[in-house]
Amino acid sequence: MRITIAQLNPIVGDIRGNLKRAEIELSKANGNSDLIVFSELFLTGYPPRDLLERADFIEQIKAAIEELLCISRKYPQLGFVMGTPTPTGRNKGVGLYNTAILVQNGKILGSQHKYLLPTYDVFDESRYFEPATETNVIPFKNCMLGISICEDMWNVPNLWSKRLYSLDPIRLLAEKGATVILNLSASPFYAGKEKIRYGLISNHAKKHKIPFIFINQVGGNDELVFDGRSMYLNSEGKILELFQAFKEEVKTINIDHGGKELKYTPQDETESVYNALVLGIKDYMRKCGFPRAIIALSGGIDSAVTCCLAKEAVGEDDVLALYMPSSFSSEESKEYALSLASNLGIKFRIIPIAPIYFSYVKSLRKGLNIEDEEVDITLENVQARIRGNILMAFSNKYGYLVLSTGNKSELAVGYCTLYGDMTGGLAVISDVPKTMVYDLAVYINRDKKIIPQEIIERPPTAELRPNQKDQDTLPPYKILDEILYYYIEEGYSMGDIIKLNYDSDVVNWVIKAVSKNEYKRRQAPPGLKVTTKAFGSGRRMPIAAKIIQ
Repeated sequence: MRITIAQLNPIVGDIRGNLKRAEIELSKANGNSDLIVFSELFLTGYPPRDLLERADFIEQIKAAIEELLCISRKYPQLGFVMGTPTPTGRNKGVGLYNTAILVQNGKILGSQHKYLLPTYDVFDESRYFEPATETNVIPFKNCMLGISICEDMWNVPNLWSKRLYSLDPIRLLAEKGATVILNLSASPFYAGKEKIRYGLISNHAKKHKIPFIFINQVGGNDELVFDGRSMYLNSEGKILELFQAFKEEVKTINIDHGGKELKYTPQDETESVYNALVLGIKDYMRKCGFPRAIIALSGGIDSAVTCCLAKEAVGEDDVLALYMPSSFSSEESKEYALSLASNLGIKFRIIPIAPIYFSYVKSLRKGLNIEDEEVDITLENVQARIRGNILMAFSNKYGYLVLSTGNKSELAVGYCTLYGDMTGGLAVISDVPKTMVYDLAVYINRDKKIIPQEIIERPPTAELRPNQKDQDTLPPYKILDEILYYYIEEGYSMGDIIKLNYDSDVVNWVIKAVSKNEYKRRQAPPGLKVTTKAFGSGRRMPIAAKIIQ
């Protein structure tokens, strides 16, 4: 049987647009395929979140399904599997299933609801859906289709230390006689996940001796980026088709014929993070209607990497870099910023903030009891907030999306200014640790020097007071990032981390800084997720709390 895998980029909430795209692919597949399969909740885009709580949205979904049935009559020999919410028909619970429906020639031949509803990290599916109560294998032409949805394939005891489910939907499908497993997914990206996913699918195929087709969404939706990498594995767990990462692709396979085994090589992690961030920026701007981006270019590595990502995402004509020097800014910073902008071919403007800053100082020094020539933390933050106001003025006037440039290490410990350098509509590298920022810079320079080497090699500095360096305040970034990894991503306690031979005073300072700066992070722009535990929807900590470490 010929099965078409549609790895596409739906827009959340755009039921009409997603329906139209599905119809285009049905038309193309007609005559060349027996079945076309779309990703999880393709009709609504994933994740639809609280749109699912709107009665009018649910009515639009119902109408779209009826229209799909009408469309399918144009192609009577072609079946398709569509991911969509469907009503439970019961007067209890939340009233919806996360469903895959099999449609052919105006009829729904069968459906399978999602069994396992994840409620960890960025997922909150029990808020919106009821779990399936039974598993059905659906006959279609010469196959028995075993349809599963995303999390249904992730119940593997040695994969999770927690979050084990009481049943294994893939095993149930195999026991009921499935001859091919389909998994409709909207599986968000994080660095290293692709390799885990491949191992998981390969093990399912080998264990049950059934071919396995994984259909993943691609594209950026808010802070989540979906990498695609749909794949087809035979009953021996050997990969026969592997789709592109971070790009739409539609391809037809014939599961009745053997194929040539591909050598599976996961993407380089730095390359995959780079591509995820580029796609995240591009789709956030496209789907939100922002025509261009603006960035505060400081001469430092964070803003340099952010500028490079933005230029790759939307092109040199739609990126503006503002260099906003104060009296503490070095001539080197100006030279490096100008050199980078020239290398990228992006627009570049200089707006000095010293006159505005001294006006602030004159107005505030007496009221804040600040000594002459003193530059305390308050006046440092005044400079950052002046820059934030200037960025927002350009945004208001010309429709620019402000891309903030703070990294995960700074955001974790509060080494950032609320309403200052945190200003923005999208925090591009807020889930990128500082050490990974350097890796991205090296990757960007892989073919030619785009980021001046001096930016990569200079000690990080905010340049908000004379001779300021980040390491005057923070531990070395390598140590800081390791401690943050164990605390935030692995959930280690302070004692657990100290046992790994880190200085107890440093560990204590880092963890206290993380805890007391939750209020800042709650007010940060959405940031693109690239690690296993991102601030925001993936890590939801209380603000007014006493946390025992």
